[in-house]
Amino acid sequence: MTPPPLRTGFRAIALYEAGKGGLVLVAGLGLLSMIHGDVQALAERIVRHTNLDPASKYPRIFLDAASRTTDTHLWIFAGLATLYAAGRFVLAYGLWFERRWAEWLALATVAVYLPVESYGLIVRVTWIKSCVFLLNLAIVLYIVYALRLSSKSDQALDAAGKNPPPDATRKNP
Repeated sequence: MTPPPLRTGFRAIALYEAGKGGLVLVAGLGLLSMIHGDVQALAERIVRHTNLDPASKYPRIFLDAASRTTDTHLWIFAGLATLYAAGRFVLAYGLWFERRWAEWLALATVAVYLPVESYGLIVRVTWIKSCVFLLNLAIVLYIVYALRLSSKSDQALDAAGKNPPPDATRKNP
């Protein structure tokens, strides 16, 4: 059984992962709502609403991409969003119910972003980039700490001959 302080941390991470999944799922549903719609007109409204210069580099790239977007592209993007969201929900489930595979998966899926986020901070520091990087770094450090703690606990129980089968404490399917 996971100690209560670690359980609370893993449940917080599970809620964070479920939130990311929910946000991407809503975005995917938004893409589906645009099928048979005028994506170009929507992109132009977004650029105007955000007071961006349509002739500058990034808004122009956005508008050009919107002009080439087809219904097939929207279906593909919505499908990919659904797959990503499903992965986040599975991870959240595993963390909530203290599955060790989920801890390792969370470590890998969060740590993979750290180099990209570090590079983004080197190029240009912003509050949002800094907060995202620090949050992901805190999650990685927390999971490493929890995995090391549980590993030491398992080793101590093994040495004492008191370690119950893996399914009895932390679940290892």
